[in-house]
Amino acid sequence: MKQVYEVLSEIKNAGHEVILVSSGAIGMGMGKFGLDSNPHDLPGKQACVAIGQCELMYTYDSLFSQYNHIVGQILITKADVENEDRKTNFINTMEHLLKRNVLPIVNENDMIAAEEIVIGDNDNLGAILAKNIHADLYIILSDIDGLYDDDPHKNENAKLIPVVYELDEKIFKLWTRRQCECRYGWYEDKIRGCHSIINVV
Repeated sequence: MKQVYEVLSEIKNAGHEVILVSSGAIGMGMGKFGLDSNPHDLPGKQACVAIGQCELMYTYDSLFSQYNHIVGQILITKADVENEDRKTNFINTMEHLLKRNVLPIVNENDMIAAEEIVIGDNDNLGAILAKNIHADLYIILSDIDGLYDDDPHKNENAKLIPVVYELDEKIFKLWTRRQCECRYGWYEDKIRGCHSIINVV
């Protein structure tokens, strides 16, 4: 996290507007509750989120304030991007925060979102956000250096694909979904998030 806030602070100091899509509330809530694994029931997950959001924003506020940057939290649901009035409201709020030189930190409002109406993951949320605010650049962070032809965690001979010129089915088939208990987001979702942005450019 230290590298993230340092790099984002340098980008802001260079005069660019920055928006961070970040999760982690459930994990922080689990820590406060002393849990070793994610709750399997929805109320349990939402309780962890309620506790974890406070911790998460406190952490970001403490880190970015070292660079004299103000952060603001925006929590949205799927309904906020599907309903035109509500979508207009959150976009207007986002634009106003950026005008005031605030660094918005966006996440899905997991505390009230039901499982069947969720946006789903940060990659999808980031893609939706980038499209609606007409972002100049959308960057997805990951635990690997880029897109490989195989899983580099399991195959040391996996080759990095430095540039993808077309997101076709061949690219989509490179990755199948793999799950990690505490880390949300699938590489397939990252690719599809990029694909949805390209379709509106």
